[in-house]
Amino acid sequence: MLLVFAGMSQNLYLFAYFKGNGEDGLHLAYSKDGYKWSALKGDSSFLTPMVSKDKLMRDPCIIRGGDGLFHMVWTVSWNDKGIGYASSKDLIHWSEQQFIPVMAREDSARNCWAPEITYDAQSKTYMIYWSTTISGRFTETAATKESGYNHRLYYVTTKDFKTYSATKLLYDPGFNVIDATIVKEGNRYMMVMKDETIEPPAKHLRLAFSNQLTGPYTKAGPSITGKYWAEGPTTLKIGKTWLIYFDKYTEHKYGAISSTDLREWKDISDEVSLPKGLRHGTIFQVREAEFRRLLQ
Repeated sequence: MLLVFAGMSQNLYLFAYFKGNGEDGLHLAYSKDGYKWSALKGDSSFLTPMVSKDKLMRDPCIIRGGDGLFHMVWTVSWNDKGIGYASSKDLIHWSEQQFIPVMAREDSARNCWAPEITYDAQSKTYMIYWSTTISGRFTETAATKESGYNHRLYYVTTKDFKTYSATKLLYDPGFNVIDATIVKEGNRYMMVMKDETIEPPAKHLRLAFSNQLTGPYTKAGPSITGKYWAEGPTTLKIGKTWLIYFDKYTEHKYGAISSTDLREWKDISDEVSLPKGLRHGTIFQVREAEFRRLLQ
């Protein structure tokens, strides 16, 4: 996407994120090169969370839909059975926030974490997916530490964000998995996920691929991150180079890796800079006019 800034043609990227526990809502940062990021609006909130009993807005995921609107989903609570949804034409004025009870029919569902949206342009369908622990399921990977969480990935599909398919299992990789993000990569889909294995701890990022958005996805590949703990990945492609940003959450800072072949990855954490306190979110692109309205 070519944008004009001071006589130069550049891509412009936005990073949607939260701070703290997500109490104050949606934050946005921008970048012209995909490496150096600056907060917008003095790093204050663009949207205050209003749904669920906890009224949080963690892990915001924003995409531009086939209808031209920005669609956002987010984590509303640490332990609710649904997610938040809103849409906007300009990222400033938002629709009424909705609570989508995606796991309401699962009596033993404990949570719905880090929802994301991926759009299938061919079928004009959106897939919303997230991680949930359902007590008593997948006992072969159950653990007692970290409150006994044992996640798998689930999904629904929609064409209009008014009616939704029944909730289905998206991915059981044979381990506790959270924080999936899925993007088109050539003629296939690439899933970046966090291996959340607790005993012994894994806590790194892995990849899987599928020819169809809803799967089936391949066996998860080896770790692509280092000896630190990583979570909350989001992707960006600049030319032929893939970047994956993630939260080095035990170190209270962000990291990034890059690759041109999706096999060999280089740690470029020292080459990126982000607003202090930025937490799990997503990167997407905007047009020059949209960006200028945000500056105002």
